[in-house]
Amino acid sequence: MLPKSLSAGSLSARLAATLALAAVIAAAAGAIATHALRSAALGFLIGLLAAAPLIAWLGMRTFKSWSRVLDAVSSGIGSLRDRDFSVSITPRGGSELVKLVTAYNSLGDVLRRERVDIYQRELLLDTVLQTTPLALALTNSAGRIVYGNIAARQLLRGGRRLEGLALEALLEESPAALREALESEGDTLFTMEVAGEPEVYHLSRRGFVLNGQPHELLLLKQLTRELAAQEVIIWKKVIRVIAHELNNSLAPIRSLAHSGTLLATRDESAELERVFATIGERASHLATFIEGYAQFAKLPKPRPAPVAWPDFLARIAAAQPFGIEGSLPQRAARFDVGQLEQVMINLLKNAAESGSAPEAITVSVLCRAQGFVIEVADRGAGLSEPVLRDALLPFFSTKPTGTGLGLTLCREIVEAHGGRLTLANRPDGGAIVSIHLP
Repeated sequence: MLPKSLSAGSLSARLAATLALAAVIAAAAGAIATHALRSAALGFLIGLLAAAPLIAWLGMRTFKSWSRVLDAVSSGIGSLRDRDFSVSITPRGGSELVKLVTAYNSLGDVLRRERVDIYQRELLLDTVLQTTPLALALTNSAGRIVYGNIAARQLLRGGRRLEGLALEALLEESPAALREALESEGDTLFTMEVAGEPEVYHLSRRGFVLNGQPHELLLLKQLTRELAAQEVIIWKKVIRVIAHELNNSLAPIRSLAHSGTLLATRDESAELERVFATIGERASHLATFIEGYAQFAKLPKPRPAPVAWPDFLARIAAAQPFGIEGSLPQRAARFDVGQLEQVMINLLKNAAESGSAPEAITVSVLCRAQGFVIEVADRGAGLSEPVLRDALLPFFSTKPTGTGLGLTLCREIVEAHGGRLTLANRPDGGAIVSIHLP
């Protein structure tokens, strides 16, 4: 609450009145002193000295209310700087003071309303983030987690809080599949065991600047249920494809068998041979078609044997050219050579069909404590989100004439060896397929 001022007028009016009154007092005192002392200079000096205390007193009374209002506004601005928007000032004094106080109070009201709106929005956003099944973790430039929702806590730390923990230290207690996925660059698809069941996850990571500091957002989405639903759709598609192919082969065979019966009664051997040849061709096509699916369904058990990396990659390069990045491990590996050759040739053909330059297709072999990692990299168009999610599903293909069994067969072979196959986009363009072998 501010005290009432001497006058409700404006500052300029008060100043003019004070100066006029001081001038009158000074002139009167000077005139009296001049008449008494017979000296104009002494009279003028005495007049000024007599008016000075009155001018000082009037000035203090005139500007006292302004000083108090300015002090209150200054204190209020300090409160605003400290995010305390509850301070308001009672408008008192002249019109300039009322305008100043009204402007300050209006600013405080706007800031209070905006803070309430922001709080409500933050509360809504936090509720959405906490209840979403998508695991979300935000790390700062020091690699420490500054935010983690409920799904992230359950996945990474059994439901306990994540804030303040170093992500690197947290990964030491995590499953190997999750650790390797988070240590890799870019988006990736991986499988890990949760509660005794294999679960498929998609990892997305995005960097941005928050409060002037670089941060990284990690998003882990469980795809097991979606993949299961997608597999049902794909199996229905497979049944339709097989039924269509069988009908396309059996219908002409049935017709040709009837024609052959009629030709046999007429003893037309030349036409009969043509009929049998056509039946054999259709039967052979049907057998080839069924064999392709049977190869996926009846994958033989791998027969691991010691393998030297230079010899293994040299045999593959003879069938599908590529470049070797880095040095090859001296330690020999153990796997089924024939099956891994099939995997590598399939992956290299996919890399060649991605639009990548042949010289940009590389293979690297990394030696790890848990085994080996074979990386097939290219500089093609990369993988879109749907392809990255569904590429390992049976019969999923982006090629018009593809069967959708290539990558699925590769995954089956790698997992039969006790390993994992992961797909990811490279940060600077292209895709990378990693084979983790024990």
